[in-house]
Amino acid sequence: MSDVLTLSAEARERAGKGASRYLRREGRVPAVIYGEKKEPLAISVNERELVKMLGTGHFMNTVVMIEGAGEATRTLPKDVQFHPVTDRPLHVDFLRIDEHASVHVNVPIVFADEEESPGIKRGGVLSIIHHELELVVDAANIPSEITVSLKGLEVGASLHLSQITLPAGAKAVSHEEDETLATIVAPSALKSQEGDVQTEVVGEGEGA
Repeated sequence: MSDVLTLSAEARERAGKGASRYLRREGRVPAVIYGEKKEPLAISVNERELVKMLGTGHFMNTVVMIEGAGEATRTLPKDVQFHPVTDRPLHVDFLRIDEHASVHVNVPIVFADEEESPGIKRGGVLSIIHHELELVVDAANIPSEITVSLKGLEVGASLHLSQITLPAGAKAVSHEEDETLATIVAPSALKSQEGDVQTEVVGEGEGA
């Protein structure tokens, strides 16, 4: 389960591009908290703190407690805008949520046990089709990742969503049960070798 992060914030009294540019020069990032049928709250957060959280790789599927701008607010990050050249964060949207609200999150898939896959041992290559799953989960039980084992898989084998055990209470959305997540494919050298063997076998059969 993802750990809850805490991010300090300050209320923004001024809006507009000029005010936002001033905040960024001061090392702060404009942001807004919205949702739960309440008025949007304009805030700013420390850029260094935000960048550090973004560096965890799971910021977008982690509950973030916003403190310092009124009462502590439980949120889920919904969007981060970045500068097209410098990649500095320019603005963040946070969604207010209850402790046990059902939330939509994109959770990364981690493929494990490559050393126990006969197909990969033979030189097969893991072709990943989906790097993450869109899930509906309880906000208090958001998984940081979904681990999928490659144990026992041969060349040509595929992993489907129906073969994956999701965390308790989690449901995959926007995915079909038979949707392929990854396949172990043969490298060109291995394909060529197997093709030559098949040709030899066919040739022998024709000459018999």
